[in-house]
Amino acid sequence: MESDNPSKLNRRQFLLRSTITAGGIISTNFISKSQVFAQAPAIITSEKMRPAIPYGVASGDISNDSIVIWSKSDRPAKMIVEYSTSESFRNVQRVVGPNALKNSDFTARLYLENLPPDQKLFYRVIFQDLDYQGTYSAASHGSFRTPPKSGRDIFFVWGGDTAGQGWGINPDFGGMKIYETMRQLNPDFFIHSGDNIYADGPIQPEVSLDDGTIWKNITTPEKSKVAETLTEFRGNYIYNLLDENIKRFNAEVPILAQWDDHETTNNWYPGEFLLSDDRYTVKDVNLLAERARQAFLEYLPIGYPNNNPDKAKIYRTFKHGPLLDIFMLDERTYRGPNTPNNQPVPSKETDFLSRKQLQWLKRQLLSSKATWKVIASDMPLGLIVRDGSTDFEAWANGDGPALGRELELADLLRFIKNKNIQNVVWLTADVHYAAAHYYDPAKAQFTDFKPFWEFVAGPLNSGTFGPNQLENTFGPQLVFQSLPPGTKANRPPSEGLQFFGGVKINAHTKVMSVTLRNLAGEIIYSLDLPPEA
Repeated sequence: MESDNPSKLNRRQFLLRSTITAGGIISTNFISKSQVFAQAPAIITSEKMRPAIPYGVASGDISNDSIVIWSKSDRPAKMIVEYSTSESFRNVQRVVGPNALKNSDFTARLYLENLPPDQKLFYRVIFQDLDYQGTYSAASHGSFRTPPKSGRDIFFVWGGDTAGQGWGINPDFGGMKIYETMRQLNPDFFIHSGDNIYADGPIQPEVSLDDGTIWKNITTPEKSKVAETLTEFRGNYIYNLLDENIKRFNAEVPILAQWDDHETTNNWYPGEFLLSDDRYTVKDVNLLAERARQAFLEYLPIGYPNNNPDKAKIYRTFKHGPLLDIFMLDERTYRGPNTPNNQPVPSKETDFLSRKQLQWLKRQLLSSKATWKVIASDMPLGLIVRDGSTDFEAWANGDGPALGRELELADLLRFIKNKNIQNVVWLTADVHYAAAHYYDPAKAQFTDFKPFWEFVAGPLNSGTFGPNQLENTFGPQLVFQSLPPGTKANRPPSEGLQFFGGVKINAHTKVMSVTLRNLAGEIIYSLDLPPEA
């Protein structure tokens, strides 16, 4: 029998009862004996000797009973996560995670699994120095709420396009304030719809505004040129983490992240060569995309199957109780080249999701038991997004029957109708303004689909553009847009034309309420969608 007298505890018993961290001795309940520290901790007198956590913590890929916790050390160290239902960390659980090593830029992540439903959980990340195993970092704290099984409303936010067009972190403006606006709404999670960074968009120290004032950016060497090396791609993510608004947001709101073009370079597709862009010495976009993907996976809280980033997929599904399933798409990795997009039959050239991803999405939609099915698309469906004078970047190619990439979308929409999959809503970003579109088969060229809604939100501290032209192939009807036609391009964040979206699902009526909001969080459009019977 183990002694209750601390003076008689042996080393193993003491480690199972307590550990010394930056704040002193913390009582703990360990998950297993294998999850204790390998070496008795020591009190550290010099901060320089301790690992540091320079960019805080983040959580992501939240699903019914699991979540990914992310952080970054400043040296080789072992990641340790402690979590509790109490903010004072009573009855704490500890999970020892992977090593943060140089090959991942000292980032690390781990899964917390088998979590209780509908529970506010508090966590802290600690790093243990690998060279001096009695040395630990100070703890960095975060929190999240697990999905409910029933009886609680769900509320989440979405948007895209962060730090683009030269609009970076301006301390005089308050930094990336839209993240603080979203945080104060206390969402369950956040969908980042792509363009998490602008690897092709250098940040200069100053930008002259139309009124004669100066916008002043924080700058770094990696953000002062287009990203080509892995270090430069990583530096783009580190740049965003210099913003205190983003760090606070990351610590409190789980992220579901997807990518679009600017994580690599503007309008990219596999096999492209940047022959006419003199800013790049690396012309092979496949090589740039490989480095971009590594940095994306390192710096966002995305789960790896079997801790193997090579097996990580950007398209994936998340379940949020019985009311909601989220399907995250990847519209970059598998697409064909940007062309006039008018091919009459499907081919590798018309791929946008690819056959493999499309079949995955159909299976996921068909098997979903959730009331609402949200498809997170990094590009809008019916808005025309051009790539030069003759080519197209998104699905749409102009008025008329389904052609090119639209053939893939037509196949998906027909499938949803034929299988009577109900309550499908599309959320997207990319075009740097907010909009609500109702897709009506009665007003479409391709008519074999169920009517549905698409909502557009953004940008998040980037230049404001738009509005774009809608085409009639799938009958989108413009119900709302946040900008009048003719708005001058690339409006700075200081003009307030920054937008994000919010979605609330009522636990009892199951009504989905969608709002589009401005920089101040004010609702500029709202719509209640009752579920199909």
